[in-house]
Formats: sequence, C-alpha cells, structure tokens
Amino acid sequence: MYTRILVPLEHSPADTSILAHVRALARLCQSSLVLIHVADGWAARNIRQLNLRESEEIRDDRAYIERIAAELAQEGFETDAILANGDPADEIAAAAEREQCTLIAMSTHGHRFFADLIRGSVANEVRHRTLVPVLLVRAGTAIPSPATAPTVAA
Repeated sequence: MYTRILVPLEHSPADTSILAHVRALARLCQSSLVLIHVADGWAARNIRQLNLRESEEIRDDRAYIERIAAELAQEGFETDAILANGDPADEIAAAAEREQCTLIAMSTHGHRFFADLIRGSVANEVRHRTLVPVLLVRAGTAIPSPATAPTVAA
C-alpha cells in the first residue's frame, strides 16, 4: 500500500509524535522512509542567491536529520535523509514526487484561524501542492495501544 513514506521533520518536539506513528505504519506496510527537513531561516532561504556558506543552524539541522535516520536504520527501516532549504511546502511537495513517495506523513500543530493567518500552515499548503496522500498527525498525539485502539467491524 504505502511503499515509501516521506516524513517532514521540524527539528522540534513535534517530531516525536509523527515518528511514533510512522514507525508503526512503516512496520505494518513494510515501507521505506524518506526524512526531510527544510531549513527555512534567512541564511537557508538565501544560501544559493548570495553564495553563502552553510550556517551553524543548517549544520545542526543536518546532524539532527542524520541522527534520526541512523536511529531508524538501526531499528531495521530502510531510510534516506534529505536536508533542503527554501519554502517548506514547495520543498516537501517536490521531494515527494522526486523520491516517488506514496504517502507524506507530517505533524501539525492544530493552529486555529488567526494563528494560521499569521504563521500560515505548511501542512495545508502541502496538501494543496501534491497529489500524494497526506497523513496529518497532531503534535503531542500518542499512538493508541492495541488494547485501547478502536475496532472496525467487517
């Protein structure tokens, strides 16, 4: 079903929720994982145009995504890691197509109207820019254990 899952990471505590869900889903579907972090600070957005060197923030982001990829590989997952820079929604949608992903699984903060107007919603932008299915998991959401998971009648 889902053979290759793209997982955008924020380099924040919100990553814990999406990684827990993705681990379970990837095991179930025997999926490979593609992790992506889009560095979108000033230096990252202008690195090409201004021929800038890699900033400390970008080096930290690279170390973070490579560490997560290594942890997942140790758990038996086939994992690739991408560090991109620029507009997060554009980069995520482009990576999903380029990497031939069959699902994008990302966390969301569940902002409401005014917060989304001010900050925007990367998740909302991604779902409008791709034909790949998007799974959204609210940050802080735990995976239900088999004992508490709802059952589906046939």
